[in-house]
Amino acid sequence: MCNFYCWVALMKWPVLILVILGLVMGCSEIKTDDEFKIVLRLSHVFSPKEDLAISMENVAKSVFEKTNGAVKILTYPQGQIATYKDGVELVVRGAYFISVEDPSYIGDYVPEFTALVGPMLYRDYDEFISLVKTPLVQGWIKKAETKGIKILSMQYIFGFRNLITDKVIKTPDDLQGVKLRTPGSKLFIETLNAMGATATPLPWGETFSAIQQGVVDGLEGSEFTNVQTKVYETGKKNVALTNHFLGVAGVYISTEVWNKIPLKYRTIVENEFITESHVMVNLLKSKHASVVEELEEQGVQFNEVDRPSFEARTSSLFSTLPGVNIEMYDQIQNELKKIRSERQ
Repeated sequence: MCNFYCWVALMKWPVLILVILGLVMGCSEIKTDDEFKIVLRLSHVFSPKEDLAISMENVAKSVFEKTNGAVKILTYPQGQIATYKDGVELVVRGAYFISVEDPSYIGDYVPEFTALVGPMLYRDYDEFISLVKTPLVQGWIKKAETKGIKILSMQYIFGFRNLITDKVIKTPDDLQGVKLRTPGSKLFIETLNAMGATATPLPWGETFSAIQQGVVDGLEGSEFTNVQTKVYETGKKNVALTNHFLGVAGVYISTEVWNKIPLKYRTIVENEFITESHVMVNLLKSKHASVVEELEEQGVQFNEVDRPSFEARTSSLFSTLPGVNIEMYDQIQNELKKIRSERQ
C-alpha cells in the first residue's frame, strides 16, 4: 500500500514533467501572427541586484509590452535553472530557452568564440564592441547559426575581471599555491592556471561558502560584481588589476525556436536585447569611478601588476585550447590594430 510519503512523491512527478516539457517543448500557439503566443525561459548566473540581471528584467518587460503579450520571457537569475554549458546545450537541442553566458561556452560549438574572449586582448569596452561589428566576427556569428545557435546580442559587458584575494599580487609567482574560484569554462580554468594560480571551478552560489571554509583563497571578477554582491564581506579585500578577461555575456536562443517566431516579433526581441546592452555599457562607464570609490570605503585596496609577465604566461593558450589556433588570435589582433589606428 502506498503511504503518505509515497503519494507525495507520486504527486511531484506531473509537476516535474511539466517543467521539463516547458523547457523542451515550450509554450507556444502558432496560428496567425496576431494570435501567436510563446513563453521563453531565460537563465543566467547573476544575482538579482547586479546590472546584467536588472537589464534582463528590463528586456523581458519591454518585449512583453511591445509584442502585446505575444512573447513572454520568464527570467531565472542566479542559476535557478540550467546555466553555463548545460544552458547552451538546451539552446542547441531546441528548447524554448534563452541562455545568457560568456561566449566561451558557445566555443564548444564554434571555437572562434573562445578566442574572441581570450585572455589579455582588450584595452577598453569599445574595442570589443567595435570588433564584434567587423565582418570577421559577424562571420562567426553566422557560423553559430549553422550549429543551431542564434546570437541575439554579444555586447553585454560587465567590466574587466581582476584577482580578488587577501594579498598583494603583482607577478605570476605571487599566485603560487593560491586557489581561485572560476566558472566551469575551460578557458577560465586554463587561463587562471597559466597565470600561476590553482583554478577551482565552482558554481557562483557556492563561492562565498567555499571562501569561508577555506576551499578557495579568493576569486576573479569585476569591480561591479565585487560591490553588487559584497564580495568584500568575505574578507578578500585586495584586488590585483590584471584585467585578464573582459567580462562579456552573449544572449543565445535556438535557431529552430527563433524561426518559429513571426518576423515582427523577432525584430522587437532582437532590438530590445541590443538596445539594453548599449544602455548597460554606458551605465558601467559612467559609474566605474564611483564603484571603485565605494569599494575603497569598504577597505578594498587595488594594486597594479606586471602585466607583461601575465601576458607571457597566457599567450600560448591561443594554440593549446581545444579548437583554438594561433590564426584566430592573429585575426583578432589584426582587427584590433585597425580599430586602434582608426581611433587615434
